[in-house]
Amino acid sequence: MSSPAAKAEQFEGLRPLLFSIAYRLLGSVGEAEDAVQETWLRWEASGTEPVSPKSYLSTIVTRIAIDVLRSARVRREEYPGPWFPEPLLEDPYSEPERAAELADSLSTAALLLLERLSPLERAVFVLHEVFGFGFDDVAAAVGRNEVACRQLASRARRHMEEGRPRFEADRRERAELAARFFDAMRHGDVDSLRELLAADVQMVADGGGKGPLWGKGMFFGVDKVARLLAVMASMLGEVGGVLEEHEINAQPGALLTDGAGRIGGSMALDITDGRIQAIRSVTNPDKLGHLGEVADGASLLREVMRRRRENPAEG
Repeated sequence: MSSPAAKAEQFEGLRPLLFSIAYRLLGSVGEAEDAVQETWLRWEASGTEPVSPKSYLSTIVTRIAIDVLRSARVRREEYPGPWFPEPLLEDPYSEPERAAELADSLSTAALLLLERLSPLERAVFVLHEVFGFGFDDVAAAVGRNEVACRQLASRARRHMEEGRPRFEADRRERAELAARFFDAMRHGDVDSLRELLAADVQMVADGGGKGPLWGKGMFFGVDKVARLLAVMASMLGEVGGVLEEHEINAQPGALLTDGAGRIGGSMALDITDGRIQAIRSVTNPDKLGHLGEVADGASLLREVMRRRRENPAEG
């Protein structure tokens, strides 16, 4: 029997994988971390010596995540405004031979497509298509036979492929276009922004009823979005804020910070066919705490608006 220390070491070695599975299923850093911790507690208490700790622990974390998903559906249906996954700057798990699948499945767009699947379809897709588990392990994880799992995988794959864009930019092209985009945004260059945005671009924010929003948090069309981005950058500068470029969920994006370096929001870009198709922002403070100290975005916005009312010539 493994010693407690050896068992803990095995678990820590698999923690990045378990978190990555749970995050893709749940779209929440906090819920994924809780699922991983619960997985450890169950294994520690069980006294089980599995032949494959990887398969055994992946099964446990998947079942926990499925239960959370089922209970979370009502909460997400009642969520005020658009719901986006919590922004993730870096996936703790890497597997070179599956790098493309891992990166693609982490994008905000892919996670939103996963939201359309049933919990079982989602689990089967993530385990088999993303992480390469065999159908025997997938069947054990979701409590279905292999035939049923193959059917679930086929259905999930079809739904995912139907929702994906037809012409995706490669990684280098995305990075170059994003750099031009953020440079134009910082300078308030509306014309350059228009050139980089798709005609039907959409900009949507998840404020959760707590973060600052523009109007209803949804803007469509190149002219409206370009002007809004320029105004946002100007207002950010007025409070000493910074637009910090980061990969958000393995895609080009940025964090918006205030003068003290506190996080006010995130922006993730969807880039296809040489244009930015969507800009998804998270300003709900409950979804930003894992990134660092959170700014009071609503107060900052009110302060800027107060200054502009008092000094209209400067605004």
